[in-house]
Amino acid sequence: MVVFPKSLSPKHVLKLLKSEKNPRAAFTLFDTATRHPNYAHSAPVFHHILRRLAEARMVTHVSRVVDLIKSQECKCDEDVALSVIKTYGKNSMPDRALDVFQRMSEIFGCEPGIRSYNSLLSAFVEARQWDRVESLFAYIESTAGLVPNLQTYNVLIKMSCKKKQFEKAKELLDWLWEEGLKPDVLSYSTVINEVVKAGDLDDALKVFDEMSERGVEADVTCYNILIDGFLKGRDHNKAMELWERLLEDASVYPNVKTHNIMISGLSKCGRVDDCVKIWERMKENEREKDLFTYSSMIHGLCGVGSVDQAESVFKELVESKVFIDVVTYNTMLDGFCRCGEIKKSLELWRVMEQKSSVNTVSYNILVKGLLEYGKIDEATMIWKLMPAKGYTADNITYGVYIHGLCVNGYVNKALEVMKEVESRGGKLDVYAYSSVINFLCKEGRLGEASDLVKEISKHGVELNSHVCNAIMSGLIRESRLGDASFLLKEMAKNGCRPTVVSYNILIDGLRKAGNFGETSSVARDMLENGWKPDLRTYSSLLGGLCHDGKIDLALDLWRQFLKTGQKPDVTMHNILIHGLCSVGKLDDAMKLAAEMERWNCVANLVTYNTLMEGCFVVRDGNSATVIWGYMYKKGWQPDVISYNTVLSGFCMCGRVGHAIEFFDDARSHGIAPTVVTWDILVRAVLNC
Repeated sequence: MVVFPKSLSPKHVLKLLKSEKNPRAAFTLFDTATRHPNYAHSAPVFHHILRRLAEARMVTHVSRVVDLIKSQECKCDEDVALSVIKTYGKNSMPDRALDVFQRMSEIFGCEPGIRSYNSLLSAFVEARQWDRVESLFAYIESTAGLVPNLQTYNVLIKMSCKKKQFEKAKELLDWLWEEGLKPDVLSYSTVINEVVKAGDLDDALKVFDEMSERGVEADVTCYNILIDGFLKGRDHNKAMELWERLLEDASVYPNVKTHNIMISGLSKCGRVDDCVKIWERMKENEREKDLFTYSSMIHGLCGVGSVDQAESVFKELVESKVFIDVVTYNTMLDGFCRCGEIKKSLELWRVMEQKSSVNTVSYNILVKGLLEYGKIDEATMIWKLMPAKGYTADNITYGVYIHGLCVNGYVNKALEVMKEVESRGGKLDVYAYSSVINFLCKEGRLGEASDLVKEISKHGVELNSHVCNAIMSGLIRESRLGDASFLLKEMAKNGCRPTVVSYNILIDGLRKAGNFGETSSVARDMLENGWKPDLRTYSSLLGGLCHDGKIDLALDLWRQFLKTGQKPDVTMHNILIHGLCSVGKLDDAMKLAAEMERWNCVANLVTYNTLMEGCFVVRDGNSATVIWGYMYKKGWQPDVISYNTVLSGFCMCGRVGHAIEFFDDARSHGIAPTVVTWDILVRAVLNC
């Protein structure tokens, strides 16, 4: 606590206030000085403390200072009154601003000038009180005897922009030029900022270009607004063009905010390489970095799996002595967990605990990371330590832990945890329930899954499609297709609308069961309920038609799919190639395989195996041999299915000698014969 001398001067108090960096401590010091015997604050002291309160958004204390100015009858200039009016205006307190304005002479001993009127106009604009703005402006022009200046018109420009009257704002800019009141960078940045917020980036860029053409130099704020707008709109090319333009502009330099916007925005656009270049440029030019700069860089690098680089940036952050918040720690922790760096995750966790920089999100990240890499004991230990350390688990914590246990095969343990949470009054969300239900269904424990579904409604948790989809998948695994179809129809009745995934599960199950008639019916229901078939839907339907030998209908469906604008993947190609090969349409299958590159699809081993099988269907062993060589050329190593395909094919063509050669080749490459392999060869020998 500061001890004041008996004879205290305002100059000494002002010096103490300036040296105190903490605004709350500064106000306490000001308050203490106020009560000092035979002491009265000066106008510079009042001005300083009012600015400090405004910067710290400690607006509730401003009225006390104003009352003190009045009670001490301290004569202040207009700047002191302005600081009060501006503070109230920025905090949407126009009535307070108006009261101070009207009593300026009484409180501060000065009369309002054009700057005071402008500040009051601005306060009304911030509060969106348009009528008051227009009335006050009319009063300035007609009664107050003052001439509106550029700042006055800048406020009117801001009002037009706030009202989305952008054309009116631009007309006002043109009028100012005509009247000889040259608009400044604030005039233009106001328009640019509001037009960007409205989402019209091209128009904002036109205003920016006009500013340069008229000789008004853009400041870094203008560049920041536009770059940020384009990056948020995912137009990284335009953002990079503006960045290059900024670097070439000799009158302005990027600041820390510019770098933060670029790094954060580009990383969200997936342009992490560009982020790295900007980062390296900052280091080379010794540019200022703050916590957000480091955090954005770490987040971007972790997002693309470059955890080593992220760790390097994190180490720089530690060495910089910049305060590291829990969000940044969590970002680095998540990066380590995602790439399986469990040792480093736990080392960082110990540091976070030492720094008291841990929250519930931190626990969620670590528990999830440990479980994803099978570290059940470690995850359970962290889970148990959480309440002991004074942290409360949330829905995400429960969901992550329960889901992780299920994925690792501990469904019974997950059920125990659910009961434990419920007994303690904890609330589980649908994610936790759906995880357990899904894995119970996978284990064929449909009865328990159904019982759990009933429990969900008792606990006030709404059913969602994930839960119903899990039950439907379980029913299909047990060949209960009728029950699965019934569940799909009942979903909507119970407030759980089926999704594309729901329809796909049933369509795929019916297709595998060979029930194509009902598959088509479900697909029609899907369309009638407003869902568009996706890649998986079309693949299932295509597979059903090919399986039934309805290749012409399959080709019609293929063409219909391409018209939707969706891109076929390698699996869909393979389904149709197999269908064509199975009915002897080898040339069409070859043509389809050749066109895969058009869709950025790369043929895989299944593609080559299917084509070779198609060659043997039409007894074309030579073409099969050519495909075998091409497969090698493309870097694919044949598997046991590849060898079984050519063995069976050559035996079927009566070329047993070639089959034996391939059999020897398989063994020389370490491919162990299967029961199918021996069956092919035995049958070939018996038929000789």
